[in-house]
Amino acid sequence: MKTIKLTEDTKKDLLDKLLKRSPDKYPEYEKVVADIIADIRTRGDQAVFAYTRKFDKWECDAENVCVTEAEIAEAFDVIEASFVEVLRRSAANIEDFHRKQLRSSWIDTKPDGSLLGQRILPLSVSGVYVPGGKAAYPSSVLMNVIPAKVAGVRRVIMTTPAGADGKVNPGTLVAAKIAGVDEIYKVGGAQAIAAMAFGTESIPKVDKITGPGNIFVALAKKACFGYVSIDSIAGPSEILVIADETANPRYVAADLLSQAEHDELASAILITTEEKLAAEVEQQIEGFMQELSRTKIIRKSLDNYGYILVADTMEDAVDAANAIASEHLEILTKDPYAVMTRIENAGAVFLGEYSSEPLGDYYAGPNHILPTNGTAKFFSPLNVDDFMKKMSLISYSREALEKAHRDIEFFAEKEGLTAHANSIRVRFE
Repeated sequence: MKTIKLTEDTKKDLLDKLLKRSPDKYPEYEKVVADIIADIRTRGDQAVFAYTRKFDKWECDAENVCVTEAEIAEAFDVIEASFVEVLRRSAANIEDFHRKQLRSSWIDTKPDGSLLGQRILPLSVSGVYVPGGKAAYPSSVLMNVIPAKVAGVRRVIMTTPAGADGKVNPGTLVAAKIAGVDEIYKVGGAQAIAAMAFGTESIPKVDKITGPGNIFVALAKKACFGYVSIDSIAGPSEILVIADETANPRYVAADLLSQAEHDELASAILITTEEKLAAEVEQQIEGFMQELSRTKIIRKSLDNYGYILVADTMEDAVDAANAIASEHLEILTKDPYAVMTRIENAGAVFLGEYSSEPLGDYYAGPNHILPTNGTAKFFSPLNVDDFMKKMSLISYSREALEKAHRDIEFFAEKEGLTAHANSIRVRFE
């Protein structure tokens, strides 16, 4: 990791470098993705199966593209029972947290006969993409599906690539069953996103696509946005730790490495007011590197996007954290709650030394689908509202409209829309 003094210049350099990880910075892949999407729109299933044979190396067709109940039962037989129970407990926590986000429709009536309101309705069909390449993440299945089910989405479908044997990761299937997925299709990559966005003979069109994926998946979601809603165009994982002299350097080092192991583009940043802590964290990182399994990935991540920023004051540290707007933010200080009140931009905030980031990834309940690449300045974690749509209700009596009609006509005429004005005026001729 690079240890540098936090200044306005070093902060700007860091922000510029971090932004280079965004999917928007890979235009060389956009043509490939656009061609795949166009092919899926033209040839449907035929194109989906061809890309599956090409990229995933198994003979996919209309008979075997959908996961069967027998395959799900087999997955439960393969997965150890203790892991199934952990998945169930995690799912219960996630459901409990997201049920607290539910909101009700409302109507406001007035004595003059006017009525205004809002109907809140779930989407009809939601699609979730689950990666199946370098690693499979049952936790992401739970995080994507459960909020949709809590929202009341009637049909949730999932796409995920199968291996060369035509089988899906059993942990993914078990998590899908626990979360309540209705249909699972063995398709991955940009072709899966296009299939869900536009529909094929076998795979239904959905209203929204959520879930992480590689650069091709991210760019496909971006290209299909507008034809279908999406959660976000997610970039690589990131963690930022704010720590003072009370922080345990071993905990800090372990937490930074927990995100660096995701992939070579992941970022891990420590901002501290203590040079002594900075040196101790570096030492602990080197010690952990002798024991962890994904050291090649971690080393590349830390070499490229690992930083220890030494700040003069905690106020400077907080300002930098707000500018970076990290996906995950840990606060390991004497009074983490006081620091938290000054945080404006972060996907999820973890307070205190026993609230390390994996707690949010797997178990606590808040969603781990979070804004990345600085988008926490204007985006939120995946939540129940993402699977709802809102419909405005307007009803005026003659009495209510009579009070307002001249204002409306005047407003419309000021905009040069005389037909708008006339639509109101004719009711009072």
